[in-house]
Amino acid sequence: MREISYRDALKEALREEMERDERVFLLGEDIADPFGSAYKVTLGLSPLFPDRVIQTPISELGFTGAAVGAAITGMRPVVELMYIDFSTFAMDPLANQAAKMHYMSGGQASVPMVVRTQGGPGRSSAAQHAQSLEAWFHHVPGLLVAMPSTPYDAKGLLKTAIRLDDPVMFIEQKLLYNTTGPVPEEEYTIPFGVADVKREGTDCTVVATSMTVVKALRAAELLAREGISLEVVDPRTLFPLDIETIVNSVKKTSRLVITHEAPERGGFAAEIAAQVADRAFGYVDAPIQRVCSPSVPPPFARNMEDHIMIDEKKIADRVRRLVRGEI
Repeated sequence: MREISYRDALKEALREEMERDERVFLLGEDIADPFGSAYKVTLGLSPLFPDRVIQTPISELGFTGAAVGAAITGMRPVVELMYIDFSTFAMDPLANQAAKMHYMSGGQASVPMVVRTQGGPGRSSAAQHAQSLEAWFHHVPGLLVAMPSTPYDAKGLLKTAIRLDDPVMFIEQKLLYNTTGPVPEEEYTIPFGVADVKREGTDCTVVATSMTVVKALRAAELLAREGISLEVVDPRTLFPLDIETIVNSVKKTSRLVITHEAPERGGFAAEIAAQVADRAFGYVDAPIQRVCSPSVPPPFARNMEDHIMIDEKKIADRVRRLVRGEI
């Protein structure tokens, strides 16, 4: 099977869905050629679809609201927010309009739109361009949330997101764009609400999202040399959440570590921990652990940013101490 980058997998998904359905269009800042968006995901699409790759002013509130209106009237917009940090400007159309329209209309209206954005540290982007804010959107009833970690997942989930009749927050990570992996050339989609066991193991379950999936898999390699078998579960979508796959893994391993790049306080890890405690408390032989960032803004200085970032050593250390009974 061919290997392509995460960036190209997303681009293929957009191109294929625009070819398949003329109602699909893109809008956002600097998304047309020659710039092709901040991380070049849309580069090359505007010459193919000159009327459906729409450059917008620097007004996240304005163009996200326009996308809500277009979706309600039958179009399928794909918005690009350059950074998830900028979603603060778009919260009213997202949280109060898109997320609630189906409910408030008694099911008469749907809002089939996707908001693509990216977050996370790793490039010294500092406090206003490197946050991990997925928990905000997971908290809003009516929004679906996807966080793909591989090129295969990115393409399959984005194609599904565009076809759904619900608003989707599709959250990427800036360090993943250059990663590569196998992606079929034939048509495929990935359903929302289906987790993926990225690596099977017997001693401890690690539930990881987005970039921390990569780190968890590296931690598994480190721990394997010590005789510790790590199972890595990637939810792929935060909502809907495939809690059954996570619970079944914990029942097998009897230990759970949850990791994400967002701050620990109020993070998505707490939701997983609560649900596992509700459903599999009798199977857990050690305290559920979270390996997350501290509750501080992402620093600009590289050495400070490195200090708060999640890496394979932090994950491996927590798993090691958990398995050895030191926690």
